[in-house]
Amino acid sequence: MSITILGIESSCDDTSASVIKDGFLLSNVTANQDVHKAYGGVVPELASRAHQQNIIPVVEQALRQAKLSKNEIDAVAFTRGPGLLGSLLVGTSFSKSFSLALEIPIIEVNHLQAHILVHFIKELEKEKQMPGFPFLCLLVSGGHTQIVVVKNHLEMEIIGQTIDDAAGEAFDKCAKVIGLPYPGGPLIDKNAKEGNRDAFKFSRPRIKDLDYSFSGLKTSFLYFVRDSIKDNPKFIKENMMDLSASIQYTIVEILMDKLEKAVKQTGIRQIAIAGGVSANSGLQKSLIERAKTFGWETFIPEFKFTTDNAAMIGITGYYKYLKKEFASQDIAPMARLPY
Repeated sequence: MSITILGIESSCDDTSASVIKDGFLLSNVTANQDVHKAYGGVVPELASRAHQQNIIPVVEQALRQAKLSKNEIDAVAFTRGPGLLGSLLVGTSFSKSFSLALEIPIIEVNHLQAHILVHFIKELEKEKQMPGFPFLCLLVSGGHTQIVVVKNHLEMEIIGQTIDDAAGEAFDKCAKVIGLPYPGGPLIDKNAKEGNRDAFKFSRPRIKDLDYSFSGLKTSFLYFVRDSIKDNPKFIKENMMDLSASIQYTIVEILMDKLEKAVKQTGIRQIAIAGGVSANSGLQKSLIERAKTFGWETFIPEFKFTTDNAAMIGITGYYKYLKKEFASQDIAPMARLPY
C-alpha cells in the first residue's frame, strides 16, 4: 500500500509544504520572509501574518510539483512545536482544516525530531547513505543545541543540551556585535574562510557532563570588541575576517569537544549533525577531521535540508503513519515541546 504525506512547516518565519510518498521526496516548497531583516530578527506578529498569506499558495505549488491532487494525500503532518506560537497556529489550523475536508488523519510532529530525520529522506534516482541505529546526532539550530541518541526513527534521548543560549544564537548575536546584518551566522562563516582562527582567543565555558553554555562566550566577545574599539575605533573594520574566524572556531570547538566526549561515553561511532548550523563549513570540517582521527562514520545533510523545511516534517509524518500515531482534532500547538 502506497502512503503519501503532505508536510506543513510553520514554526518560525518560513512557510513550507512538501509531499513525501513512501519515504521519497516529491516536492519541497518554501516561502521565505525577508521583512525581518530590517528588524535584526524575527518579529512574531509579522511572521504569523505572512504565514497566513503564504500557506495556501505554498501547498498548491507543492501539490503541483508532486503532480498530485489533494485527494491523493493519505495524511497531513504538521509542526506542533517548538516554535513561535502565532506561526504554529497557522500551520496547525490549516492542517486540521485540510484533514477535516478530506477526511484523512493528521499527524503532529516535533520540529527537533524532524531536523534529525532529514537523514532518512530519499530522493528519486539519487543514492543516499543513511545512518544505522543507534547513532548520535548533534542538533544545532537557531534556538536549540542538543546531543541526541537516536535509537530508532521515533525514539530519541537527549543526553546533552544548552543551559542558556544556543550555538545559532551565539553566531547571530556575535555577528550583530561586529555590525553584520541578520541572519549573521552565514556571514560569519563566509568571513571566517578568509580569516585567521588563532588571531583572537576567547574563553570556553566549563559546564559539567554533556551540557553546553554560550551566553558567557557571547558576553566576553561583546566586552572584548567594546574594549578594543576604545583603543582603535577602526578595530572591527581592520579585523573583521579574523574576528569571524576566531569566534567561529571557538563555537565549533565547544560543540565538538562535548560531542567527542559523548562518543566516548556511549561507544556510538555513527555521528550525524542536523539543524541550520549544520550548514556551517567550520563545523562540517571539524566533524570530518575528527572522523578521520577517531574512526567515526559521519552523516552531513544537504544544505537544502539544514534550514526549516517541510520535507523533514513529511518524512517524520511518514514514519508516524506507519505506526498509526495520529492526532485528534482538538490538538493545539505548543511553543515549547519536549521529546
